[in-house]
Amino acid sequence: MDSAEFLDLLGNRNRRRILRLLAQKPCYVTEISEFLGVSPKAVIDHLRKLEDAGLVESQTDERRRKYFSISRHVRLEVTVSPYEFGTKSAYPRNSGLDINSCRQLSINVEEPANEVISDETDPSTVAGLARQLGEFEKLDRELSLAQRWAQGRITELREALSHRVELGDPRLVSELLITLSEGGRTLDSLSRHLDAPPGLVEELLTELSRDGVVYRDGRRWKLTE
Repeated sequence: MDSAEFLDLLGNRNRRRILRLLAQKPCYVTEISEFLGVSPKAVIDHLRKLEDAGLVESQTDERRRKYFSISRHVRLEVTVSPYEFGTKSAYPRNSGLDINSCRQLSINVEEPANEVISDETDPSTVAGLARQLGEFEKLDRELSLAQRWAQGRITELREALSHRVELGDPRLVSELLITLSEGGRTLDSLSRHLDAPPGLVEELLTELSRDGVVYRDGRRWKLTE
């Protein structure tokens, strides 16, 4: 999608609110309407625009009710500075990018004390300033590439987790597992971190423990290795 069209699409506050809601869970039109406080007809119009842009897709449940979800990962970068205004086109996730080109930053942020400073590297000269500016612009491109690759991997790994652990809201379950992967937590700590009711978190933990995914060690829950 053209970046200017993407900006125009997201310029509407209710469409942004719809995407924020769908990022939490798939929803029916009535759910979105109640959340936004606008008519179902207006919601359908917004959803149609989001579908046409390829950001949202619809499916039908067993009762033939249509519900909507976000269809793909898209990223848009906007730069506003005294020297530049521009956007980098929205693009889908891509974990197949050549991440080897940015495994090590191409710029040295610290110069050795004994390095000989030439006219080309001296920051007090025009040539030195131009060279450093070029290096940082290259670094900016590398970081953008790394972000694109990382977002693709994040989406793929979340999907893999949801397929392996088919339980409750896949987003909440994945956040729970990510938190436990960083170390054991008590129920209260998990509840606060996830901003979820303790009863719901405890129910998920109990189900996960039955499947051997997590276990309880005293008052702390841990991820089974």
